[in-house]
Amino acid sequence: MIRFENVSKVYPNGVVGLDGVDLEIGQGEFVAIIGLSGAGKSTLLRSINKMHDITAGSLTVNGCDVHTLRGKGLRKFRRGIGMIFQSFNLVTRTTVIQNVLTARVPELPLWRVVLGAFPKCDKLLALESLEQVGILDKAYIRADQLSGGQQQRVALARTLAQKPQIILADEPVAALDPVTARQVMEDFVKINREMGITILLNIHHVELALTYASRIIGIRAGKIVYDGPSGEVDQGVLDSIYGGNVPAEAEG
Repeated sequence: MIRFENVSKVYPNGVVGLDGVDLEIGQGEFVAIIGLSGAGKSTLLRSINKMHDITAGSLTVNGCDVHTLRGKGLRKFRRGIGMIFQSFNLVTRTTVIQNVLTARVPELPLWRVVLGAFPKCDKLLALESLEQVGILDKAYIRADQLSGGQQQRVALARTLAQKPQIILADEPVAALDPVTARQVMEDFVKINREMGITILLNIHHVELALTYASRIIGIRAGKIVYDGPSGEVDQGVLDSIYGGNVPAEAEG
């Protein structure tokens, strides 16, 4: 379980990222976070794995106080949380399977990392992860030969190879065309349902959020203004999140 209790985040320049957030997310949920740019979506997401440190309040993940984590403890904690970015973050000059195998590096002795000598079990895990997202046939192709949607699937497979309990996705479909964006969102749904992995993603496209996520969190000026089922989001809810002016890109 992820629990925010009166969590605030104020950046050094005085900008308020989060303002007294109270929130609980259970294991196996698929949650989409929506709101205007600068509302606090990324701050909320990235505080969970301590990419952004909170200023006040309490944030725990499965009973672990995230704020107190340092060094080896923080690195070990992050192994259980996958992170997916808009820009894919692949090594494009190497093969797809090599990109996926980088998720196993923290578990290996130094000599294996230096030699690139991954155990057979890790290679099988990488192939299984690629199969989960439907691109097993691309395993030995260079990543720079793939489309944007295929590259995002590689990033998702790499995250699965971590064996995470939680996946955080920061605008994972923002760089994709509408058809490919829906395909990637379907991959998230499949992983959530079949593997029971908790998924939280930030997304500008309200239509995609309502179609694929089961729970919506709306954030405005660092405050949670809506938290409930996607099926209960109406125009009044959207007005409260976007101030009565839903951006065109948010409409999908």
